[in-house]
Amino acid sequence: MRAGTGPAMTGTLAAASLRQRPLRTFLTALGIAVAVAGAVVFLSLGEGIRSVFSDQLANLGPDIQVTFGPASGDFFPTSPDLPAHYLGDLQAAADELGIRLAVPTLLYLRGGLSPSQSYIFEGLPADVDLSDLFFGAEAREGRLLTAADEGQGVAVVGASAAERGRLTLGSTLRLNPNVSLEVVGVVSANGGLLDNVIVAPLTTLQRAMGVTDRYSLIAVSSVKPERAAEVAAAIQQKFPELGAQTRSELFEQVSTSLKVSDVVRLGISAIALIVGAIAVANTVMMSVFERTREFAVIRAVGARPRFLFGLVLTESLLLSLAGAAVGVAIGRAGVYFVNRVAYDYVGLHVALVTPRLVGFAVLVALVMGLSSGLLPAARASRIPIAEALARE
Repeated sequence: MRAGTGPAMTGTLAAASLRQRPLRTFLTALGIAVAVAGAVVFLSLGEGIRSVFSDQLANLGPDIQVTFGPASGDFFPTSPDLPAHYLGDLQAAADELGIRLAVPTLLYLRGGLSPSQSYIFEGLPADVDLSDLFFGAEAREGRLLTAADEGQGVAVVGASAAERGRLTLGSTLRLNPNVSLEVVGVVSANGGLLDNVIVAPLTTLQRAMGVTDRYSLIAVSSVKPERAAEVAAAIQQKFPELGAQTRSELFEQVSTSLKVSDVVRLGISAIALIVGAIAVANTVMMSVFERTREFAVIRAVGARPRFLFGLVLTESLLLSLAGAAVGVAIGRAGVYFVNRVAYDYVGLHVALVTPRLVGFAVLVALVMGLSSGLLPAARASRIPIAEALARE
């Protein structure tokens, strides 16, 4: 017996023991799988959203976002509260501040009864070069806006927004009962922010919103992009009533918010995983009680307590790892479903399963198996031989 109590035999015996109780093993592994799948889906949202914001900000041409009031980290400041005269003020101080380009921007979110009817409108001067605002911007179909389009009822649509809304050249978008836009182009910027917005002439969108002297923000490009932080600080010093944030500052604020949400998601996931660990501990403990006489016989023929300890602990680990493998697969399917729904609504994949996340799930399963198997394993290793053999 002592010669055959190696790791291979321990694993074989543990697997055989689990197969002898197929229904209980299946239900316990399923409980672990659901807990791990929930953790994968919840935590993948943080990974995905972080990746989305990183990609969106990386594709933005402007170095600085100028808003009215203190910088708040709002990626989409749709409230048009920035007085229009600040555009002229910034342009007049361009040489002093190191500004290359200042572009007024008006943002409008229009909700709808379905995802295909919900759009992000961005009002820009019709003569602006979109490649100055979105890296890699180009027309896939039709054309871009020109200076002659200012004030006209036309728009160019991002590729993803066009796909969701089934918009093609010549389609009509109604902003309100008095203003409609004809699609004259479909544009793309390598999967960046532009793909999910509809760009209309600034004055056209102002007229539709009833706002003629205010913007949502001013997008600023600095002469030397590597000195964007200095330019932002100079803008705030010269215009204390304005807020100026660089792309890196926006990303840092988004990351901070995501870290808070990560803690919440991790807490929710931990509750599910604890429930799964309790299920494993309960299953293994029941197995130990049912096999008390069996373990006593094994001890009587020469097996040491540590062999029984390792056997029961191995059963717990196998249960947890089997549940984790299935849970990761279920989690991937859940992430696929979440991304399909998110893409229909916002044109973005907001969940991402990374190798780091999969590794974390497997590590958690291992810790779960070890922690939930310790008590039953210790109970099995301390079974009194004479008393156990005397039981009916």
